[in-house]
Amino acid sequence: MIVGVVKESFPGERRVALVPTAVPALTKAGLAVQIEAGAGLPAGFDDAEYLQRGAQVIAGRDAVLAQADVLVQVRGAGGNPTEGFKDLERLRQDTTLIGLWEPLTAREAVLAAATRGLTVHALELIPRITRAQSMDVLSSMATLVGYRAALIAAEHLPRIFPMMITAAGTLIPAKVLILGAGVAGLQAIATSRRLGAVVSAYDVREAVRLEVQSLGAKFVELDLPAPQAEVSGGYAKSMDDEFYRRQRELLGLVIAGQDVVITTAAVPGKKAPILLTAAMVRGMRRGSVIVDVAAERGGNCELTRPGEIVEDQGIKIVGPLNLPSTLPHDASQMFARNISTLLLYLWKEGKLSVDTADEIVRGTLVTHAGDVCHPQVAAALGVAPAGAVGSKER
Repeated sequence: MIVGVVKESFPGERRVALVPTAVPALTKAGLAVQIEAGAGLPAGFDDAEYLQRGAQVIAGRDAVLAQADVLVQVRGAGGNPTEGFKDLERLRQDTTLIGLWEPLTAREAVLAAATRGLTVHALELIPRITRAQSMDVLSSMATLVGYRAALIAAEHLPRIFPMMITAAGTLIPAKVLILGAGVAGLQAIATSRRLGAVVSAYDVREAVRLEVQSLGAKFVELDLPAPQAEVSGGYAKSMDDEFYRRQRELLGLVIAGQDVVITTAAVPGKKAPILLTAAMVRGMRRGSVIVDVAAERGGNCELTRPGEIVEDQGIKIVGPLNLPSTLPHDASQMFARNISTLLLYLWKEGKLSVDTADEIVRGTLVTHAGDVCHPQVAAALGVAPAGAVGSKER
């Protein structure tokens, strides 16, 4: 069975789905790996490295797509709506696709894959359980997002993060507030602390308090009711408008004293909640910086413009996009480990197994045998879900 890897076609995407060191484990399991010539170059991996590790390097995207039984990508058609559909048209029926698919919002891509009889496993849907940790792409990429967000903040802040005692006087440390203490937020805390800032963090989930404190940051407490703030899998739950209104009111008092705010709050399949209003931003000191990691989901700040740097009354609001792609070498290594681990998990006795009795298979399977299989995806897209797929192999 052939595993195909093509160069990512989404504008600005520099990651590659498999790195050379991931190839031997796949070939040892009986899978052949074919990679489009030059696919790894943007991430710093040349064709010779893939050849040395046992992959075939194929000239031309069409040739890889035509032969692939399994296509692994960073961005599937759902996450690459402009160019991704072109790939779907070139694939054989029954091809299995594994990658980031934005399945809860990419209606046309999901339906197109189902219509063509393609099997899609969306990496965003990996269940957050212990045995799936090595497959959890979102957590891997969020680690790099948090790190990069702290560096962006330090770059734009017109002062240094650490305290310095010099002959010319003492420079006090910058104050950094992290909103959202998921994987990205925790890494932003750790990186900001390493740079010497005084760090605090807020999250609606009380359960993360100890994680925040273990990294040396202060956990911000707000006088808010404590509803169920987490859905299964460890993701933050969307709250009602009144909760967010009261939250913004109380956060405004905290934010006014910060030099940097890094926002990371996101809800799967939905627009990011607004945590910072224009009025809250304008209450900060001139020279302050906001890095809105949720910019791709609309942003946590009312003034965020995705992909741009906005300056409002002397305060910078940075809305970065696709941060993992700015660290393509390490991001690709982490991504490749995640995706190859999932692929090997699906590879049972020389065949790809589609057994929905398994939590990981059931959680990631979006389309199969012409149907939209995932109930949550079907509900989000407004289509009728298929019945239980059962246990099938091919």
